[in-house]
Amino acid sequence: MTELTGAIHMHSVFSDGSGEVEDIARFAGEAGLDYILLTDHNTLRALKEGYEGWYDNTLLLVGCEINDKLNENHYLAFGINEAFSTRLPAKEYVKRVKDAGGIGFLAHPHEKRKHMVEHPPYPWTDWDIPDFTGIEIWNHMSEWMENLTEQNKYQSFLHPLKSIIAPPKETLLIWDKLNLTRKVVGIGGVDAHAHKYNVLGFVEVEVFPYKVLFKSIRTHLLIDDNLPRKNDEKSLNTIKKIIYGALASGNSFFANDYISDSKGFRFYAEAGKKRYQMGETIDYSGKITLGVFAPSPKSEIKLIHNGQLIDTEEGGGAKFEIKDPGVYRVEILHNKKSWIFSNHIRINI
Repeated sequence: MTELTGAIHMHSVFSDGSGEVEDIARFAGEAGLDYILLTDHNTLRALKEGYEGWYDNTLLLVGCEINDKLNENHYLAFGINEAFSTRLPAKEYVKRVKDAGGIGFLAHPHEKRKHMVEHPPYPWTDWDIPDFTGIEIWNHMSEWMENLTEQNKYQSFLHPLKSIIAPPKETLLIWDKLNLTRKVVGIGGVDAHAHKYNVLGFVEVEVFPYKVLFKSIRTHLLIDDNLPRKNDEKSLNTIKKIIYGALASGNSFFANDYISDSKGFRFYAEAGKKRYQMGETIDYSGKITLGVFAPSPKSEIKLIHNGQLIDTEEGGGAKFEIKDPGVYRVEILHNKKSWIFSNHIRINI
């Protein structure tokens, strides 16, 4: 399979970001990203004005981040041609995205900070909605803001990549719980804005430049087909079908690549003579083996079954013999730091 390394969730001058779309794509290329997904707030202007396509070796696709009238329930929507009204409740715009053939992910669902009046939390509150594709499990900017204190704020501003520790535990818990009843895909996002602030009244400083955040939380996609390298309408439609198909299927993992390059990680299952990838379901009653390849020998591999840790191995790989049905995923620590999170493999025995 072909692995694509990319960044999801970022904003341009078309909403509350500071970067021009072409510049954001260039920064992504400099960071070695294969793709980026732009998500300006409640607008698809970048799509309408023709910014989708290849920028040298980096693909840029356009979605949007939708919210309700309370500025809650932020939803990262892709594969749609219109941005829906903020007057709609979350249940309605999530359904409209699905009905339009799109996919969507709950953004930073467990924000709860109270120490930044100018930047209040934007949590997800309507968990009874059945139509979302997945959840943004790890959001760089959200975690940075949640962890900010008076004691660490200077270090956090100077070293934004070092301040990221792990996804919220409650987000991981609800992700596992939801997967017991249906597939809910997990992704990681950077939530990049590259805000600019005046310091001392005359010096403008860009906080968290795009090319800095592009080094952190990345979502890696596994695809079967090579992407067309053209920017015509037919090629872009084919590209979107492949990219959004991999996202919707959960053929992916997300990682903090600032810790170490996670490219090459694999979590798979072998049943009979067939191999299954992340996001797939196995209907088989014989011997099933789960395999892991970690790109570093300094890895601590944790196997999670139905939300519970059931086994741990150290090193560059592991194999686990499976006897019980359920949903399985892997977390990997590198030098004791949270690093890689796989999507689930579902086993029906």
